[in-house]
Amino acid sequence: MGLSCGIVGLPNVGKSTLFNALTSSSVPVANYPFCTIDPHSGIVPVPDKRLDRLAEIYNPKRVVPATVEFVDIAGLVKGASQGEGLGNQFLGHIRSVDLIVHVLRGFQDGEITHVHGEVNPISDLEVIETELLLADLSSLTTRLPKLEKQWKVGGKEAEGQKTLVVDLMKALEDGRSARSVFSDPLVESFRRGLGLLTDKPALYVANVSEEEAKHPSLWIKSVEKSVTDRGGTLIPICAKWEAEIAELPVEERAAFLSELGLTQSGLDRLAFEGYRSLGLVTFLTAGEDEVRAWTVHKGTTAPKAASEIHSDIERGFIRAEVMKFEDIDRLGSEKAVKEKGLLRLEGKEYIIQDGDVVYFRFHV
Repeated sequence: MGLSCGIVGLPNVGKSTLFNALTSSSVPVANYPFCTIDPHSGIVPVPDKRLDRLAEIYNPKRVVPATVEFVDIAGLVKGASQGEGLGNQFLGHIRSVDLIVHVLRGFQDGEITHVHGEVNPISDLEVIETELLLADLSSLTTRLPKLEKQWKVGGKEAEGQKTLVVDLMKALEDGRSARSVFSDPLVESFRRGLGLLTDKPALYVANVSEEEAKHPSLWIKSVEKSVTDRGGTLIPICAKWEAEIAELPVEERAAFLSELGLTQSGLDRLAFEGYRSLGLVTFLTAGEDEVRAWTVHKGTTAPKAASEIHSDIERGFIRAEVMKFEDIDRLGSEKAVKEKGLLRLEGKEYIIQDGDVVYFRFHV
């Protein structure tokens, strides 16, 4: 499975610039709204130093990282939920992603116009969130008559669905996201089927100037507090720096980041926070042919994780031979891990942990 991130925000906040930097693409960037009409997507490898270390140990024929897809969605404007600025089309594009990345403009530039005439990231965020809330409320209101007919059949499941929809509509009317509503696990599948925009996990990126990235001001800290109060995480990123990083050879990027006083690129931070927000973990497979990263949800059992590699492995699952990455990293070889008695044999009930290095035994 992969991680799909939709980059959203008002026009001229730097969405396409950030997208180009993260994906090494060349999406048009212009100083006017709706330069982007159709969504652009780019799939990029997820940085993972564990893969590099395993490649040193196994010297495989190839190394395959996990991937993340970024989707550059055209700028939303006030009234999008009523169709302003082709809003319905753009809102539809957001429904297809796993995670929403809100890009907030945190830089001043007299040559780049702001649709509201001033740079105010908190106000911008409120506009976007309001449009998503209104779109969700409209969606539920439209579907309510059909749902009510289904609920007349009765039963525990119908009661659970009705309670959930009532709670969701109350939250949306109060200006709260669907994410703020807790529900019975029995209606989780029904909830996902509603496809609510504000039920999707969200990250918040402040596109800041070089100076702001080096020395965050009280102004950007106030934005961070506003995002934190919403239960979110703010990631300050200088899109200009990210563009420069993307053009460098991989082996030179660490030194460049160090010169800037950074330890991670924007992609590193977005991938980490994205995985955390979606409850994802990475397990690894390693051998002479291939070293590879695989993505699964937390709580995934060994057989279900094996199905990510091939469904035949899940069907014929015998056991999982598991090493901790930290052990093989410290000891330097699979043989040494086995000699220390640190390789574990796990059965069908084993829950895959982040950083597990796994070999699956199965019946053909």
